[in-house]
Amino acid sequence: MHEVKLTAERLTAFSDAVFAVIVTIMVLELKAPDQPAFSDLWPLWPQAVSYAVSDLFIVIIWINHHHLMRFVGPPTLGLIWINFIHLFLVSLLPFATAWVARTQFASSPVVFYA
Repeated sequence: MHEVKLTAERLTAFSDAVFAVIVTIMVLELKAPDQPAFSDLWPLWPQAVSYAVSDLFIVIIWINHHHLMRFVGPPTLGLIWINFIHLFLVSLLPFATAWVARTQFASSPVVFYA
């Protein structure tokens, strides 16, 4: 049996896939209004703002992740665990984004998001 060696490139590619799934889940939370008028978009402002802020936040996290991974040699077990914990925490963003939007920026959801 051939053993596949884990490289920094493979770890980065896996992380990229997780980021892509997170962004996809987040955009699936956006629901269009039932009515065709532009005025029907106004009540959705909390979702739009929450989504835009979270998208920007994920972009910043992704850019930083790629910047840091350029300096990684062969991944250690510790780095792999830290990376998975990091991805887990980032994966909570769609939930936090939806909670903030649905509660129109109530304090507890915003604290959780932060």
